[in-house]
Amino acid sequence: MGKLTEYLTSGRLAELPDAELERLAVRWEWFPVPRRLLAARRGTADPGAVAGAACRASFGPEVPPVDAELLTTVSAEELIDRFLQEEDLRIVAEEGEPETEVRTEAELDEEDDMVSEELAEIYLAQGFRDRAAATYRKLSLRNPEKSVYFAEIIHKIESNN
Repeated sequence: MGKLTEYLTSGRLAELPDAELERLAVRWEWFPVPRRLLAARRGTADPGAVAGAACRASFGPEVPPVDAELLTTVSAEELIDRFLQEEDLRIVAEEGEPETEVRTEAELDEEDDMVSEELAEIYLAQGFRDRAAATYRKLSLRNPEKSVYFAEIIHKIESNN
């Protein structure tokens, strides 16, 4: 059994002699590989395949071939999952790359403290569309929960120019 296990685990089952394949086909009737290998070597049809053909036909069309390239390519989701499974999740800049600080919040200057929806409406009433749009953008940064509302207003202002 040791030699057979070696052939099975190494994927070299096709290298087994006919006598050994016949012994496998008799011993394990449910295992179609030895039968199919013998049939291919002899140029005959596999009896198990012929017997099961009518049954397979009743289930519908044949299974499409497997795209090996699709199985071996790594998708973006898989790449991200692999990265997240690693223990050291630090991303270190390589040499030569500029080291810039990543901002997670908008930086507003002191003048931006004076922004309000009323000020934006006054700018709009006076015809200062650019100032009104800029004010709504600042309001959107300060109030992210209303960013969709402000985006619609900005779109209306810019589309009426």
